[in-house]
Amino acid sequence: MDHRSIMSGKRGDPIAMAMRAVLRMASVPYAIAVRQRNRNYDRQVADIQQCEVPVISVGNLTTGGTGKTPIVCLLAKRFREQGLRVAIVSRGYGRGDADANDEAMELHARLPDVPHIQNPDRVAAARIAIEELEAQIVLMDDGFQHRRLHRDLDLVVIDATCPFGFGYQLPRGLLRESIHGLSRADAVLITRCQAVDPTTIETIRKTISTYNAAIPILASNHTPIGLLEYPETNLPLRNIDQQKVAVLSAIGNPDAFEHTVRQCGATVQTARHLPDHDPYDPETVASLRDWARQLGDEITYIVCTH
Repeated sequence: MDHRSIMSGKRGDPIAMAMRAVLRMASVPYAIAVRQRNRNYDRQVADIQQCEVPVISVGNLTTGGTGKTPIVCLLAKRFREQGLRVAIVSRGYGRGDADANDEAMELHARLPDVPHIQNPDRVAAARIAIEELEAQIVLMDDGFQHRRLHRDLDLVVIDATCPFGFGYQLPRGLLRESIHGLSRADAVLITRCQAVDPTTIETIRKTISTYNAAIPILASNHTPIGLLEYPETNLPLRNIDQQKVAVLSAIGNPDAFEHTVRQCGATVQTARHLPDHDPYDPETVASLRDWARQLGDEITYIVCTH
């Protein structure tokens, strides 16, 4: 079932309308719990742990798909270029008991000399980074709602293609907390600006400023640089120009990925969207094999997320 089409209101059939009504009711107790939790931190009722080194949080208001991982990667590279020992800490969504998840493997491939500690307890992860790995700066991936760890800079990433989670908190929408949470952010980075028109960007900026008038707002584009044919053959993007392709993804915002593929000149004939951070278990792999075999000769490439 395409949950995003239900949340967004694209589906107008009676079943979708009924599901939106139920999900909206379910979002009320969630919103109350999140608001109370934030109040506890705001009033210092809940304990906040401080580290001996600077902590930068890269997070978002919505669930997944905003483009945080490239930002974390970019920041880590810049700090390493300055000679600083940097470590990344994250929760580790979608990983097994002893395995790193897809984002961890992606970061390791790009940053083999930057340690990445995955632990739902970000305070414990940060202590390992500092005490055992001698990190001089800690990057907390997806840390905006993890308020137990003090941060010196709170960077919030907002996806221009779906900036405010369809206007509702979970499970009716994609918001993890109210947009009022922007009041405690130090900076906002709007991603995928190339995918929307300038008027949309200006509307997003005005909405952000409504909740935090003085906050710096940055804008960025997501630009593909090439294709990777498994396991390590680099191909130019022109290979899919004017080609009929199938798309496979397991990310938080599959629509944005499809848009990127189309911008490369490809025609997306069909798409298969798996849940964000899908572990690709044997049953899923078998299903994908069957799907690929049935695509037909007109499909020249299956383009998937890395």
